[in-house]
Amino acid sequence: MNQKEQMRKYLEYCEFRKELDKNTLKAYRIDLRQFLEYMQENDIRDKNKVEEYITELHKKYKPKTIRRKIASMKAYFNYLEEFEFIHDNPFRKIKVKFKESGILPRIIPREEIEQLLNFIYAQEDKRSYKTYRYWLRDVAVIETFFATGARVYEISNIKADCVNLNTGLIKIMGKGKKERYIQIASADILDILKKYYSENLEAIKQCGYFFVNSRGSRYTEQSIRLMIKKYARLAGIERNITPHMFRHSFATYLIEEGVDVSCVQQILGHSSIKTTQIYIHIAARKQAEILRKLHPRNQMNIKRAA
Repeated sequence: MNQKEQMRKYLEYCEFRKELDKNTLKAYRIDLRQFLEYMQENDIRDKNKVEEYITELHKKYKPKTIRRKIASMKAYFNYLEEFEFIHDNPFRKIKVKFKESGILPRIIPREEIEQLLNFIYAQEDKRSYKTYRYWLRDVAVIETFFATGARVYEISNIKADCVNLNTGLIKIMGKGKKERYIQIASADILDILKKYYSENLEAIKQCGYFFVNSRGSRYTEQSIRLMIKKYARLAGIERNITPHMFRHSFATYLIEEGVDVSCVQQILGHSSIKTTQIYIHIAARKQAEILRKLHPRNQMNIKRAA
């Protein structure tokens, strides 16, 4: 079996046996195709050649992308070794170290989230009967982002039967098809979801997804990104707001309000608490602000020599 056929079998295994989500499968496909193209006729078990490829990755990509590509390769070699297609896994002898990135996730300032929502709600009376249901959908999507901290593909792929509009409980299908439940705790947001559902009931039932587009199909990730960009621009917000920034903001502000990091981890669907702990460092900005304004040292009358 040649390497291309072997890779195809592996991706099939990942899809149907490991039940990986489509985004992970897409990344594996791209990463492994690049690796095999580089190796060409060379033996993929050749440690020196694999080391050369990793060096090339460091020349071309940022650390986060390199991590992902190497993780894709490692997973593939582990599969080949586990099923005895190879007996000499080069990654057993390759050590890759990364300098920790100092870049923190980008969040949306609270006042800009408020500005965005106020602008969208101000459009309600300006909508015609025909466009009202699409306005309801857009405001429902944005409110759901900030209410749940869910990823864009999780929001886009919420099935109609995964939303309980009586209790406000939503079932989210996360990475690796891991399910989690998130409660919509705000009565106002739940009311918007109910209105949206009522106005779009026929399309939702036919489509099967909770958020639908004007053609009665699933409201796609790209359409959601463009929708948020449009409203942010119209609201006069210069910052480039992305769906994932709502997730970062959701986590950061919960931690700032004193919510335990392990609880935030569960809500976000992180498999490791290390992933969630990054938000503690972002919340430290709020701590600095509090200390600047409220530290008792600021109220002391300290006299210094001239």
